[in-house]
Amino acid sequence: MKDYIFVGLGGAIGAIARVALTRILPSFVFTIPFKILCINVVGCFVMGMLTEALLFYWNASINMRHFLVQGVLGGFTTFSAFSLEFGLLYEKGLHGTAVLYAALSLVLSIVFFFVGLKMIRMIS
Repeated sequence: MKDYIFVGLGGAIGAIARVALTRILPSFVFTIPFKILCINVVGCFVMGMLTEALLFYWNASINMRHFLVQGVLGGFTTFSAFSLEFGLLYEKGLHGTAVLYAALSLVLSIVFFFVGLKMIRMIS
């Protein structure tokens, strides 16, 4: 039961951070829904850094891991919102933009996950 509490608390913080960030980012850049793309990229970057740090440098408790990974980052990243944005673009007939948006989301998120890993490795 304690796991759920830590995940829930972290999730609330992550969701609040996501909403706060969406208030300062531009909605679209070249017709691409920028807010969600940016949040997913940043979330994956932080996930990469956190994964590497937890594996090699920080012996955090299981509760802290649940709080940060499933909670904060799970509440922050928004692939469900990504699906909605993709669907809305597609339904509007912007098929090319929808595919570009999906490709950028996937590729940049994975690339920045590894950039996060490498950054932590560089400081050790």
